[in-house]
Amino acid sequence: MGMDGPVVRAHGPISIRLVRPRDAKTLQNELVQNRSWLRQWEATSPDGPVSLDMRSGVRRLLQQYRDGTGVPFVMEYDGEIAGQLNVWGIARGSLSSATIGYWVAEAYAGRGITTVSVAMATDVCFTALNLHRVEICIRPENHASLRVVEKLGFRYEGLRRRYIHIDGDWRDHYSFALVREEVPYGVLDRWSRGQVPPDAARVPPSDRI
Repeated sequence: MGMDGPVVRAHGPISIRLVRPRDAKTLQNELVQNRSWLRQWEATSPDGPVSLDMRSGVRRLLQQYRDGTGVPFVMEYDGEIAGQLNVWGIARGSLSSATIGYWVAEAYAGRGITTVSVAMATDVCFTALNLHRVEICIRPENHASLRVVEKLGFRYEGLRRRYIHIDGDWRDHYSFALVREEVPYGVLDRWSRGQVPPDAARVPPSDRI
């Protein structure tokens, strides 16, 4: 994978690290307990119900990590698992890009965990992974997620119609991205210094749903 050192980043009480097989039980419990909170944002399959077996899910994610196509993180707060963040769809060569997706448990919402974790994971993409571009796609109704890209200054790139199968149907998504040249000292550093451009993530009125 070409990652330098352990896949761990921390900022105050918030940290991200590579998922471990033994995390499966905790993650499964969180997903079950947070069903009503997460269901409306969860990826589904047009082919029918998908198993919620996290043991095989974690195995699959770690295989993607070994294959170089993804980096599966858990987000932690004071050492307790608060959610998941996946870097997926890693493309090398002339594209040199990846996508970030995440979920946080309801009990940990509102503490800035996702914002800091996304910043750290994006910095991992630009430094340890040597990628050029990171994308985040968000449903227009997901106001908490939209606040994350606003706070971090991800640039709005457009509306993708019926883009990902979520909660049982094909859903529109807004696309946001950053390229490495925009954050020469890192996403976390820019956010910590209060230097995020204020309107980068603004969705133009013509695209608002």
